[in-house]
Amino acid sequence: MELLNIFLVFLRIGAFSFGGGYGMLPLIEQEVVRNNQWLELSEFIDVIALSQMSPGPISINAATFIGFKHVGIIGGVVGTLGVVSFSFLAVTLLASLILKHRESKVMNGIFKGIRPAVIGLIGAATVSLFQTSVMDFRTLLIGVIALGIQSYFRLHPIIIVFISGGLGILLYQF
Repeated sequence: MELLNIFLVFLRIGAFSFGGGYGMLPLIEQEVVRNNQWLELSEFIDVIALSQMSPGPISINAATFIGFKHVGIIGGVVGTLGVVSFSFLAVTLLASLILKHRESKVMNGIFKGIRPAVIGLIGAATVSLFQTSVMDFRTLLIGVIALGIQSYFRLHPIIIVFISGGLGILLYQF
């Protein structure tokens, strides 16, 4: 029964999240932390960090990690299948329809409406992550430095993660 619940939770996340993994974060947090209490908020932040450091989309990595932590290997597989199933079916079934009508005013209107909503969802995820991750001046400093480095140099995110880890060692060990 728990495997079915994991599948359905991640199916719902995959079905109602637009904009990729970052757009999914508020819904993943709602389902995993608040509704099902599979993780504490601090653990969820750790899962996001691990998902960011691992190859592949953040939403798939998060579903895999969360399912694995909650039930084991089969939970990871089921979480992954749940989060990708809707997108796979939707793309398979709707691809020709979308391609056929990609120039229509209705289709353009739909995508013009979805884009700012995705930005809003990413902003909501940012606020939630900020509230949990910024615990003191040092963590705020690491976040500001990471933002500055990324904005100025446009480095690969994994490099930013490693730099931030190094800053964490420097700021918290000395």
